[in-house]
Parts: sequence; C-alpha cells; structure tokens
Amino acid sequence: MRARTLLSSTASAVCATVLLSACGGAATSASSDGKPLVGVDYPRSDTDFWNSYIKYTPEYAKELGLSLKTTNSQNDVAKLTANAQTFISQGVKGLAMAPQDTAAIAPTLAQLEAKKIPVVTVDTRPDTGKVYMVVRADNRAYGEKACQYLGTKLGGKGKVVMLQGDLSSINGRDRTEAFNDCMKKNFPDIKVFGEATNWDGAVAAQKLQTDLTAHTDIKGIYMQSSFALSGTLQVLKQKGLLVGPEDKKHVFVVSNDGIPEELKDIAAGQIDATVSQPADLYAKYALYYLKAAIDGKTFKPGKTDHDSTIVQVREGLLEDQLSAPLVTADGGTYGGVTSVKSDDKSLWGNNLG
Repeated sequence: MRARTLLSSTASAVCATVLLSACGGAATSASSDGKPLVGVDYPRSDTDFWNSYIKYTPEYAKELGLSLKTTNSQNDVAKLTANAQTFISQGVKGLAMAPQDTAAIAPTLAQLEAKKIPVVTVDTRPDTGKVYMVVRADNRAYGEKACQYLGTKLGGKGKVVMLQGDLSSINGRDRTEAFNDCMKKNFPDIKVFGEATNWDGAVAAQKLQTDLTAHTDIKGIYMQSSFALSGTLQVLKQKGLLVGPEDKKHVFVVSNDGIPEELKDIAAGQIDATVSQPADLYAKYALYYLKAAIDGKTFKPGKTDHDSTIVQVREGLLEDQLSAPLVTADGGTYGGVTSVKSDDKSLWGNNLG
C-alpha cells in the first residue's frame, strides 16, 4: 500500500496530539502470532452491503499484517457496548466499529479513549466523542446525487417517495436533509414524501405501497440503502409499474450502496441508478488507520492518494471521505453530476468473487 502524506512523530509527540489516542506501549504489543491484534465489530449481517464488508475485512487484515478478532452487534448499541468490553478483555490494540446509533455510542468511546485504545468508525460518525479517524463517504453527497438524478429525469415536476433510513443515525439524517435541501433549491415543483423506515425493508415496502395507492402519479423513488431493494421491486411489480424506462408507466428508482444486485437491476432496466458506497474501501481503510494508530502516525486535513479528502468535522475529529460515484446505465451527467456505467469494472460490486 502506498504511503500517504502524514506527520510522523516520536512516541512522546504522538501521546500529546489530540488526533491520536494510541500511545505508550501499543506499538509493540502483538497477538500470539506476532501481529498487532485489532478488533472489528460488524454492525449487522442481514444486508448484501454489510456482508460484502464482512468478506473484505479479513482479506485486508491479512494484507496489512494484522491479527483480527471480530464480533457482530446486530444493529444494537447495547450489544456493541458489550462487544467493546470483550475486545478490551482480549487486549486489542485498536478497534473498528460502525455504530448505527451515533449518539448512544459516546460512553463507550470515552471508555476506549481512557484505555488508550484507538477507534476508527466506519460508515458512521459519532455525534460526540473522539475517534482516531472516521472512514466514510460524504453522505450528504448521496442525497444530492439522488436528487439531481431524479429531478433531471422528472423534468423538475412530479412526486417522489424517499425511503429514509434511521434518523438516529448521522447517515439517515445526512441523506434525508441533503435530498430535501436539493429538491427545495433546484426542483421546487417536485413533492417529496419522506418515509421513515429504520433501515427495515418490510417497513419500507409497506409504506411505499401505501404511498403508491394514495398517489398513483408518483414517478420517482429514492431508497437510502439497498435494504429496500427487494421490497420496492416487489411492490412495483404488484402495481404493474415494474417496466422499462422506455415505458410511460416507468417509475424512476435510485438506490444507495452499489451491491451486485443493484448493478444487475440497472442493466436490466428495473432500477435506474445507485450511489456506490465503497464496502471494499471501508474495510481497507478502517484497518489501514488502525495500523497507522498502532504505528504512531497522525494525519491532517487534505487530499489523499486514493481519490478522497480528509476533512476536520470538529475539533479533534478527522474524516476520510471516500469516493462514492453515481452509477447509471449510460454513464451520463445529470444535473451536473457525472456517473459511471453499471458495468464499469472499477465498481466493487462488479468484482466480488
């Protein structure tokens, strides 16, 4: 892996910086096989996106020379807290997690900081508290890209349904607020029906069916994650609306994740676009930053060597915002947003074995 621009420092300087919580003897501690021991908590295993992340994690741990312990908190912050205690007892020297409730994780982060165990959060950013690095794409950009695509396809008029995630999550809030803000600013004649779903596919399908029954002229759907993909297609099929984009009954659908099924559905004309959230790079750079923390490195805002930007989101908290392109069938530009074709081999969803 290529080295990125960083500020190297001595162990004493590292202990002094607010950007690094791993210091003292962390760099020399290792598992029984001589490799630094790190923990990764998987947030859930009931979606294709997170199952892909789970697949990539041990591959990159091996590549980076890390020994790995894993748990699964199953979208439950209480389980995540308990899993963190397990990792502490196992002697991990760094911990990656993806807290779905970004407010409730604060006490656990404080405990890990007190024990000098550096934390990298993946996909989500804690509302309060310090972590070594946040590895995440720009979730506001997700909502804006979906808005620009749908607004362009609908010619600035009509009705759309937004199947939201969980608003207790920074991701759900960012995607929702950005989509709404973009619509109000750029497409004021489009009415948005926002539906809270708590990242639950069954809830999303039920609310979509209700909306399509009450408003037969709905022409667009924004799913904030692929959790709603199967149910959305089923509802559209039941309503006789699962038709190609050349048919006047077609409902334009934008998803968010970039899983293989979405890419296939775009090629088949069943959905129209997605935003490819980088499951592979989430795993890669979560572990990269844990190793960097153990090695006594620190970072500052700026461009990276992997097409991303590190930003300071608040005092003492940095976020590496990874690239997440809009994906369409034609690779066109919509509302100033460029896209890549669904069969592009650079997309992680086209490279799963």
